[in-house]
Parts: sequence; C-alpha cells; structure tokens
Amino acid sequence: MSIVKLSNNGVKNATAFGSITGLGNMVFIKKLTASSSATLSFVDGSSDVVLDDTYKEYLFTFKNMHPATDEVYFSFQGNAAGGSGYNETITSTFFTAYHGEGGAGGELEYGSSRDQAQGTAVQNLTDAIGNDNDQNASGYLHLFNPSSTTFVKHFIGAANISQHGDFTMNSYCAGYFNTTSAIDEIQFSMSSGNIDAGDICLYGIA
Repeated sequence: MSIVKLSNNGVKNATAFGSITGLGNMVFIKKLTASSSATLSFVDGSSDVVLDDTYKEYLFTFKNMHPATDEVYFSFQGNAAGGSGYNETITSTFFTAYHGEGGAGGELEYGSSRDQAQGTAVQNLTDAIGNDNDQNASGYLHLFNPSSTTFVKHFIGAANISQHGDFTMNSYCAGYFNTTSAIDEIQFSMSSGNIDAGDICLYGIA
C-alpha cells in the first residue's frame, strides 16, 4: 500500500512513500487535531477536505483520542449532501472483546445498546473510554463510496481503548447510512463533554 501525501499543488505533484504490491494508494487529505473540541468535522470542499467521488473508499484514522469526561464513547455521524444536523439514518452492529489489567474479563460480547436499527443518533466507535491522563482511544473508520446516489453507504470501524474500569477493549462496528443521497460530511464527537486531545487523519484510497 502506497501512502501519498498531497503537496500544495495537489495529487499531480504528490510524493509517495512505501508500497505493498497489489493494494491501492492511500492519499493523505486532511488532519484535524482536537484541543478541548466539542466536535471534529470533515466537510467536503471546506478547508481542503475532499469527501466526494474522487475516491470510492475513504479511511479515517484516529489516534490517542482523550476525553475530557470519564466513561464516554467516541462516535461519529454524517450529513447527506445539502443536509444538516448530522442525523442520517443508520443500521449497524457493535461488539467488543475485553480483558482487564488485573486479569479479569477475557470475554467477547455483542453491544446491543450501541447498535442502531434505522436510528439517527451518533454511531459509537468505542465502548466507554476513561479520562485518566494516560487513557485514550485509537482506531479507524472505513467509509465506502459515499458519493453514490444509487446505494446505501457502508462503513466499518475498529478501535482499542483504555476503558474507564482499567480494561483494554477492542471494539468493532459496521453498518450503513440508509440513504441513496451522497454523504459529504462526517463529524466525530464524544457522547458527553469535549474531545480533550487527539488527532484524526483522512485518506482517500485510490
């Protein structure tokens, strides 16, 4: 997989580094860094963000997302083109594997309170993150063909967190925006309080 970082002149003069034969190119688009931020939003056409038919797959990577509030969930939602409110209809699944620092747990479970069935709430990417100084969440979100006006928009996410009860929790979510309108905005937030620190990078998969 090649990782391509855009220059000021765009893709034409971009510099590529690293490759794995047979996989697509990762083209860096935008990085947002939280600093006591209520939300982090990627809006197509705003602040150099590309989230349109340029690519059929987009990848968001989030690193060291630290919440200001204890026991909160890192989440996302989208807006269809021309929409507002970040309340698109979602159907999703969610499950976790976890193990405690003291050896407790070691289980796999379905998170029935974190999935949606034609819901319009934010979609959880994680379980409850702790806000101790060293606790955070890291992972990724894949969004597939968001500019399609024929099909629903699938997503797959995975994350690992330092859970508020001192567990490592590996969470997985997947689903779709149940709309045939193009999705051109994605917003990330905590379920309560601000994102104290952390960064999110957006890539296009060529």
